[in-house]
Amino acid sequence: MMTGRLNLWAPYQDLRRQIDQLFDAFAGFNGGPRVPAYPPVNIWEEGDTLYLEAELPGVKQEDLEISAIGRELTLRGRRAGREGQDVCYHRQERGVGEFTRVLTLPVEVESEQIEAALKDGVLTLTMPKVEAAKARKIKV
Repeated sequence: MMTGRLNLWAPYQDLRRQIDQLFDAFAGFNGGPRVPAYPPVNIWEEGDTLYLEAELPGVKQEDLEISAIGRELTLRGRRAGREGQDVCYHRQERGVGEFTRVLTLPVEVESEQIEAALKDGVLTLTMPKVEAAKARKIKV
């Protein structure tokens, strides 16, 4: 004699759970994969200057725009992909297309005095701090 009930919906509930997990993983919820910020950067300071290094392999200088206002720094650019009708990718892990990254700097910088260099796929910015952000010795 059977004492339990047969759940006819069980296979559909299991399928629904699996689909929910797939969408959550794709969207980056519940510990699923996350899309890292691009480009990856290092920011540090030495004395009265902030420095930034950003990895930008394959980005041409003419396809890069940098702007700074107050403590906000914007990196905007484009990395071209392989174009052609006969291109058939077997694996494509390097992103292509346009990107924008807005960073909040720890202090305000002199935007007119920022120096930029792009060499071997690494962008280096040298950003002098504004006078108010510089450390001052206080005589006692």
